[in-house]
Amino acid sequence: MSAPSLPPNVHVSSHPCLLAKLSQLRSKNTSPRDVKTLVHEISMILGCEALAQTITASPGPQDQTPLGFEYTTTEVGPETISLVPILRSGLGMVEAIQTLLPAPVPVHHLGLFREPTTLQPVEYYNNLPNHPTTSPDAPQPTSLAVILDPVIATGGTSAAAIQTLREWGAARVLVLSVVGAREGVERAAAEWPAGVELWLAGVDQELTDRGMLKPGLGDVGDRLFLTIGK
Repeated sequence: MSAPSLPPNVHVSSHPCLLAKLSQLRSKNTSPRDVKTLVHEISMILGCEALAQTITASPGPQDQTPLGFEYTTTEVGPETISLVPILRSGLGMVEAIQTLLPAPVPVHHLGLFREPTTLQPVEYYNNLPNHPTTSPDAPQPTSLAVILDPVIATGGTSAAAIQTLREWGAARVLVLSVVGAREGVERAAAEWPAGVELWLAGVDQELTDRGMLKPGLGDVGDRLFLTIGK
């Protein structure tokens, strides 16, 4: 029997290069240097697909080519975008998305870990700026917050991050993840169905009793930062 369909706000890539790179990343024989490179490259391809469906292009000011011909520039907008990597492993995805975007955007960090016994998320770091709404000159909440988290396991961390960003004032949330467990992806997608889109390179069907994906990637944070066996 085939697996039931994922929620409509979940998108799983079918890009052949992405699937091949995900297969390479799963291998225990992949070196730490290659793990970092593969996370970056997967994030780049995934980001291309997700952002093409999430943000819009708009005309910008006039400019000139080196031959003196005038043309209308293209800008991303009117969305305001913030990147929100989940510490630690989300840091491995930041540079790829920064490279894709045509202009620098803020990067805000969230630190969340799973309590080992309950597997529930615990926030230990949050550097989202406050957004006072009483002054018209105050900075406004971002219209698109992009969560970067390579692995969605139980979905608790993603759901907590989505809720935090919703309360912060983000108009929409885009979650980019290398791979997720079906039950965790469904939990994250249900946290705010009208405001969240999830894009993944792959979805695994099972979790172990320790909340690890099967077959999964192992602990991608440990693989990125050489802390295996800590």
